[in-house]
This record gives sequence, C-alpha cells and structure tokens, in this order.
Amino acid sequence: MLCDCITGLPIYETTTTADVADPAVALGILEKTNSFLSIKECSFIGDKGYDVKAIYNTVKNVYEGECFIPINPRNTKDPKKLPIGNPICDAGLAMHRDGKWTNNGRTRQKFCYPFKLSSNKHDCPCNHKSFNKGLKATGCAKTVTIPDDYRLSINRDSKEFKSVYALRSECERYNSRFKSTGQERLWVKNESSVVNLNSVAHISLLAVAIAAVVTKSEVSYRAVKSLKRTA
Repeated sequence: MLCDCITGLPIYETTTTADVADPAVALGILEKTNSFLSIKECSFIGDKGYDVKAIYNTVKNVYEGECFIPINPRNTKDPKKLPIGNPICDAGLAMHRDGKWTNNGRTRQKFCYPFKLSSNKHDCPCNHKSFNKGLKATGCAKTVTIPDDYRLSINRDSKEFKSVYALRSECERYNSRFKSTGQERLWVKNESSVVNLNSVAHISLLAVAIAAVVTKSEVSYRAVKSLKRTA
C-alpha cells in the first residue's frame, strides 16, 4: 500500500500472497500510481526492507525524486576505519590501499596488510586465520565499496533525512486503522475474496475521510469512531 505521509491516506493498494516480498511490488505500484497521479519529484519513504538498489535508481532517474530509506545491514559487520577511510585489521594495524576495480556497477577498493611489500617476513600479531591464506601468504585483505552510487551517497545522519523519515509513522497509523476494520484475520480463504475485502476496507476509510471534509466536521478525518458519534 502506497500511503501519503502528509494526509495519512492511501493512494494505491494491491494484495499479494505472503511469499511475495514488498520490494518486489514497489516499482509496479509506483508505475501504476504515476499513471493517474504524477509522482515526479516525490520523496519515497520506506523502512530498511526497501533498501534495494533498483528502487533508489528508479525514484532518482525516472521520477526525479529522493529516497529516505535506512541502510539494511544484512548481518554485515561495520569495520573500524581511520578518518581517511582505511580500515583497521583485527590486529589493530591500519591497512594500506592495494588497487581498486569496478564490477557490476560498483567500484571496490582493496586494502592489504601493512607489511605486505616488506622484504622481511612478518607474523600476524593476532594469529588471524586468513593471514597465511593462499600460496603467497601476504597477509589479510579487505575490500570496501566506494560510495559512487545514489544509494550509498545519501547522508542518513542529516537532520533532513531524519525529519522526513519520521513522517513514515503516519503510514503505521493508517495500518493500525486498516487492521481495526477486521482485515488482519479474514474469514474468507480464496485470493479473489481477500483482494476484494481489502479494497472495500480501503475505500471505506477513504469514504470516512471524505465525509469529514464535506461535512466540515471538527473531528479529524482519521478518527473513525469519533466521526461515527457525531453522525
């Protein structure tokens, strides 16, 4: 469901089976929404589940918008680095640059053990298992992806990013109102019936908002129960 994080109302909705991931349908939802409502220069807000490169590139290049999505760590470690970007190995030594290459649209910088080019043989201070890996036994190596794409260039520590991403809570509020319609546990089994019931629930919540605006009610169009009491 695509939600307007200013009004807290849905713009587009679709129902899929549980085996379909949210990022897999995100681009289709944006395309279909743009067919009846322009989303040019939009701000796409999503949780870390939408941290997919294709979404960033589509929002930036096709819709000329911006993405506000936190990085998904995907169980990766964040290595310690010097201020200039050189990683620090497990033994506490600063690693040296050892060339870079581009693969699949990503530029990677390789860092090697600081005494790799030394004529004297050195042993790893912490006896790391990868120190003598390979025939040359030149010490450990690490690769770091250089942030040259849009996804990695976003400053997620900025005040702008944090203030815009905070608007995502409006989407969660709508999800709570949607669940209160009884759609969390449906009594029908076939997919077509579920799709229809979900659509009816969204239409009902939009109808409540329209009624509040048309009648100029002092009750918020988000408060379904309060609006019912004033009817």
